[in-house]
Amino acid sequence: MLDLALIQAFNHLLAAAPWARAKLVPFAGRRARLVLGPLPLTFRIAPDGTFESLGTGEPSVEIVLPATAPLALIEGREAMMRDAHITGAADFAEALGLVLRNLDWDAEEDLSRLFGDIVAHRIAQAAAGFIAAQAEAGRRLAENVAEYLRYEQPDGAGKPAMRILAALDRRLAALVPRRTV
Repeated sequence: MLDLALIQAFNHLLAAAPWARAKLVPFAGRRARLVLGPLPLTFRIAPDGTFESLGTGEPSVEIVLPATAPLALIEGREAMMRDAHITGAADFAEALGLVLRNLDWDAEEDLSRLFGDIVAHRIAQAAAGFIAAQAEAGRRLAENVAEYLRYEQPDGAGKPAMRILAALDRRLAALVPRRTV
């Protein structure tokens, strides 16, 4: 049931990306498995470059993402794919990885079909504003923590704390330009 929903979601994204379907057409009939933590998704590439639901079978390529991969999305898709473990046919894995890294959802377009262009645009603007506000709040929090550690606890901020702070700063910096709805 979840497999079918995920395949339909991927196919919805592929429908809006002819370049991605063209990239997958040469691999029609080949099987792939995408594993996110405990959730495996096995599928086959259809002749038109979309995904087809598939039961069991040995995949040509397997991409295993750690259970923490959705958290890495804060830094962007490249960061999420950095921790991926890929096995199988190199050409198929490269094409599938390229497609998965670069598929984009045009939420405003989908919302416009339901609510019309003006309402969809306003919803998208509100969502972008909310995301920007959250990123700004996170940035300010990181600055405040850094200032506290620097002036109030100069001896208490060791290397591990500074590494965590630097990682948080990188994630926030990656979040702001990435989200343009």
